[in-house]
Amino acid sequence: MENNVIILAGGQGKRMKTNMPKALCNVIGEPMLEWVLTACEKAELKEICVVKGFEGEQIDAYLSSRKSKAEISTVMQAERLGTGHAVMQAADFLKAHADGNTLVLYGDAPFIDADTITGALALHTEKNCGVTVVTSRVENPTGYGRIIRTDEGISGIVEHKDCTPAQLAITEINSGCYWFRTADLLEVLFDIKPNNAQGEYYLTDCIELLIAKGKKADAFISANPNVALGANDRRGLLMLNDIARYEIIGKWLDEGIEFCCTDGVSIGNNVKIGAGTKIHSGVILRGNTVIGENCEIGNNCIIENTTVGNGVNLNNVQAYESVIEDDVKIGPYVQLRPDSHIKKGAKIGDFVEIKNSTIGEYTAVAHLTYIGDSDVGANVNFGCGVVTVNYNGDKKFRTVIEDNAFIGCNTNLVAPVKVGKGAYTAAGSTITTDIPDNALAIERGRETIKEGYAEKKLKARTEKFEALHRSSEGK
Repeated sequence: MENNVIILAGGQGKRMKTNMPKALCNVIGEPMLEWVLTACEKAELKEICVVKGFEGEQIDAYLSSRKSKAEISTVMQAERLGTGHAVMQAADFLKAHADGNTLVLYGDAPFIDADTITGALALHTEKNCGVTVVTSRVENPTGYGRIIRTDEGISGIVEHKDCTPAQLAITEINSGCYWFRTADLLEVLFDIKPNNAQGEYYLTDCIELLIAKGKKADAFISANPNVALGANDRRGLLMLNDIARYEIIGKWLDEGIEFCCTDGVSIGNNVKIGAGTKIHSGVILRGNTVIGENCEIGNNCIIENTTVGNGVNLNNVQAYESVIEDDVKIGPYVQLRPDSHIKKGAKIGDFVEIKNSTIGEYTAVAHLTYIGDSDVGANVNFGCGVVTVNYNGDKKFRTVIEDNAFIGCNTNLVAPVKVGKGAYTAAGSTITTDIPDNALAIERGRETIKEGYAEKKLKARTEKFEALHRSSEGK
């Protein structure tokens, strides 16, 4: 038996005022669709069909760019004629999985979680249901469909506008998530009619049709109070971001992570943080970032898809798709571009940029330096203003600096070039050929001194300054 998922992601979201599908709008730096996909993968659901619509090629591009643990296919909903119509577009997918159960989710309801998915499936299979609705209890159910329970399960869902006074008092609401026995869904899906003011096909009508055929219907109450939340405009999207931000920070507080101040702090849904780590204000942790134990993530760091070891100290650092090993100290004002690897004990000072390079153990890159496309050994010292010149306008080349080398201030290393073990470069040198082990390389233009040259320059500047001074005194 195969359990599978259909995710409805065809909405345009006109009130978002964007040219992308609504499901690709971000919550804490990730598309709402990604939150839903992640929950499905954590629930170990391997077959996923995404129903796309407006700007569907953007959905395709996003799905092709992510590393997926599941098989993901897409179908097109050319006309937006309701949730039931969207599921109809996946009929071939359903038929291919007719011996299992199908979960239907919304791509713009990001707070569905794996525990809710697996808990609802357990109830669904245990009670041999044709359909199981995921529900939530909320203090203010205004606008949501109410769940009508019976001794045997549920008898249906009543939309808010159609509720009696007694039904309006019900606080159990429909989240819009459903588990169906796939064969049962196929039996009634094409029987639903657009008999409503909007002329749309509603998936909820399948529940009444299944009950009329004698199929059992039940509801699973999620422990997640936000499972039903979505957004129709930018205000709603901001609300989702605020909810997600505080929920995630709260989770890490419960895990013992210290926050000095939560102003501007944003932590992604898939981020992992080790015990004893302290996080300061303005920190943004995104993607599949992993922060080790006993780290200090200082003000205004942005860390994305980066692995950070234990005992690391970062201050005003931006790091993307990189690796930082244990006991490294970096910052302030440092950028690690993709494929940078900073090894144990290294120190990176202020105003340094590193790209596609390895920095060896206990190497020091003090300040005002660019290292690109380079392999740097252990215990190397960089003076101020060093540049690895990796690009000739056509191709990029690598620089190799071996262990214990000393790179003097304002050295230009023109790749491809190699600095041998223990070798030195003199300050102000432009190095274009390999340096042997333990050698000193000096490359400077001949110094020329012109006696008295500065005197005339200084006289003109002094006269101009004195004139300005006299003018200001006369005012």
